[in-house]
Amino acid sequence: MKSREIIQAVLAADNPPRVGMTFPQPYPHDILLKAPGFHARTPAQPHGHEVRRWVDEWGVTWASLTEYDGGEVVEGAIRDWAELDDYCPPDLGKAEDYAEAKAAFAAETERFRVGGMPGFVFNVARKIRKLENYLCDLALEREKVDRLNAIVRAELLKCIDQWGATDADAVMFCEDWGTQDRLMISPAMWREVFRPHFQTLCARAHEHGLKVFMHSCGKITAIIPDLIECGIDLLQFDQPTLHGIDTLAGFARKVTFWCPVDIQRTLQTRDPDRIRAEARQLVDKLGRGGGFIAGYYGGNQALGLTPDIQDIACRAFVEYGTFA
Repeated sequence: MKSREIIQAVLAADNPPRVGMTFPQPYPHDILLKAPGFHARTPAQPHGHEVRRWVDEWGVTWASLTEYDGGEVVEGAIRDWAELDDYCPPDLGKAEDYAEAKAAFAAETERFRVGGMPGFVFNVARKIRKLENYLCDLALEREKVDRLNAIVRAELLKCIDQWGATDADAVMFCEDWGTQDRLMISPAMWREVFRPHFQTLCARAHEHGLKVFMHSCGKITAIIPDLIECGIDLLQFDQPTLHGIDTLAGFARKVTFWCPVDIQRTLQTRDPDRIRAEARQLVDKLGRGGGFIAGYYGGNQALGLTPDIQDIACRAFVEYGTFA
C-alpha cells in the first residue's frame, strides 16, 4: 500500500498493514504537510538582545532569543479594545497564497497531503490580544471577545475553502489548550465560547471532504469527547502519558492519535528499555486495527536530545507497528 492508503486506513480504523509513521530517513514518512504562503508585515530582524523580532500577518509582534525556537508573542495587534473597530485581519482567501502548496499536492503520488492552518479561533485571537489579556477578556469583555473571534473565524473559513480547492486530504492546526494538569479555562467556558467555532470549522472542512487534524500541548483530556463530537478526526499529542495511554485507549477507534514517545517523561530518560516499552504500549493500545500514527518530535535541540535517542523510538515503532 502507498503511504496515502495506509493513512486512510489508519484514520478509518480499517486494519492497515502497519501504523502510520512520520519519521526522518531512512524510515517511512507518510504525510506531506504544507503551509500557505502568508506574508509577515515586517521581516525578521535582530532587536537588542533578541535574535530576531518581526510582525506577523495578523499584526502580532514576535521575538525569539535563539536561532531554533519559534518565538513568543511580545505585543498583541489589539493592545486596547478601542482598536477593535479598525482592526484589519489578513485575507486568508487569496488563492495565490496556496499556489505553491497546490502544485506540490498535485504532484504528490505517494503521501497523505495535509494543509496547514494558523490555528482555530483561540490560537489566533489569543495572540492578537496577547494571551494574558485574552484570558482576562473572556471573563470581563465577552462581547468584544465574541466579535474578535467572529472576525478570526471568517478568515479561517476562507483558509479551509482554499485548501478544499487543492488536492489536500486534510487540514491541520495547532492550538495549545492545556497546562500540565488541566484545561487552560474551565470546560464549561470552553463549551460555551469555543465549541461552536470548532463545530462550524470542522463542518466546513468535512464539506470539502477534508479530515481535520489538531495538535495540542497540555492535558486537555476533559474535552476530548467534545472534540470528537465536533468533528476532529485526529489528535496530535507530544505528551501522551500526560493524559495516560490507557485513558487515550478509551477513545480508540473514535479518533486517531498521532504521538511520538512522550517528549517530557520518556525520551528525557534516554533509557532504551523505557523508550521501547512505551513505543510498544502506544502501538498495542492505540494502533492495532488502525487509529495511530507514530510521530517524531522535530526539535531535538529544543529537547536537549541528540537524534540517536529518538532513533531508538523509530526502530521500536517500525518493529512493533508493522502488522503484515
